[in-house]
Amino acid sequence: MNTQKKSAVVIGAGPAGLMAAEELAKAGIAVTVYDRMPSPARKFLMAGRGGLNLTHSEPLDSFLPRYGAASGRLAALIAQFPPERLQAWSAELGEPTFAGSSGRVFPKSFKASPLLRAWLRRLDGLGVRLQTRCALQGFDAQGAIIVDQHGARIGERADVCVLALGGASWPRLGSNGGWAELLRAQGVVVHPFRPANCGFDVNWSPLFIDRFAGSPVKPLRLAFEGESVRGEAMVTCHGLEGGAVYALSARLRDALAAGGLVTLHLDLRPDVDVDALALKLARPRDKQSMSSFLRKAAGLSPVACALLREADPQLPAEPQDLAILIKALPLQLVGTRPIERAISTAGGIALDELDDGLMLRKLPQVHACGEMLDWEAPTGGYLLQGAFATGFVAGQAAARTLLA
Repeated sequence: MNTQKKSAVVIGAGPAGLMAAEELAKAGIAVTVYDRMPSPARKFLMAGRGGLNLTHSEPLDSFLPRYGAASGRLAALIAQFPPERLQAWSAELGEPTFAGSSGRVFPKSFKASPLLRAWLRRLDGLGVRLQTRCALQGFDAQGAIIVDQHGARIGERADVCVLALGGASWPRLGSNGGWAELLRAQGVVVHPFRPANCGFDVNWSPLFIDRFAGSPVKPLRLAFEGESVRGEAMVTCHGLEGGAVYALSARLRDALAAGGLVTLHLDLRPDVDVDALALKLARPRDKQSMSSFLRKAAGLSPVACALLREADPQLPAEPQDLAILIKALPLQLVGTRPIERAISTAGGIALDELDDGLMLRKLPQVHACGEMLDWEAPTGGYLLQGAFATGFVAGQAAARTLLA
């Protein structure tokens, strides 16, 4: 069979789409990648600004539950492209990886741009064509993809199509979720988007915002409904963000959506138990201000002292009660930050709409991958691992179908 006569279109040039394109091209299929932005993988590059966290080194029995309700389905997909395979793939592109003290895995350059440049060179060598400023418009009566290419609507007739259009967070980087209605019009079940790995609104006092917006809170342990996370958070003018907040964000978001206010508890001294802290606070205060006393006796930062005042302007006089407050400071959340500011999104194509090769059951020869699918995961490498793995599976399955 002359496999060069087979063609594939990939819509979306993020990690999932480019991985699908690579697998298709390696199978000898002619691949064209369309992306609505002027350049590829913009969200991927944004993710690498503070250090590209590709995946995580923890064992799979701890890794897979991070995907929550979707972990059962994601397990089979990630098994085909697990973390160690992603690390080997990165090394092949000249970017060997290392695991940090937290278990997070990074390329040694710590950046996304060198990896992306090497990847694009590989794809170019495989014959993959990249067409930018091209947006998906829908499907024609025969099922062909309609693309707006530089202002002109064209019908792209390929043997197979892979959709990798992302979720609905950070729309200025390319993924705005506009594709959802196009698929719903084809009878595909697409669950509403919700912010994931997001911050939350708090009714701070104006004085607190003026003095402490932009301040990190660490060390810190956050707790909500029996689940606790060690990490750090950042005070913003709107509320609270940061890694520890993101780890609990799915449960906090859902609780807020169910109605009413949500109380998050902050342990501002996670390394000291209540009784030991109470002994420290039993020291004579003498003429020190309360803030100075808390900084010296309890080891609290200025922002932590201010957080105590936000929660209770009249701090407890008894050392034991004050220690309890420091160890479980109640913080009332009043809202979820907008989806446009979330790191990722929940919602998307219902997983039951896809077969084992991520082909849409209602649109034969159309596969979907990445954040388009209804799964979510915390930061820490799980998001990119899921995107790469689903792109790999979609690309390989589409190639197998064409070459069968």
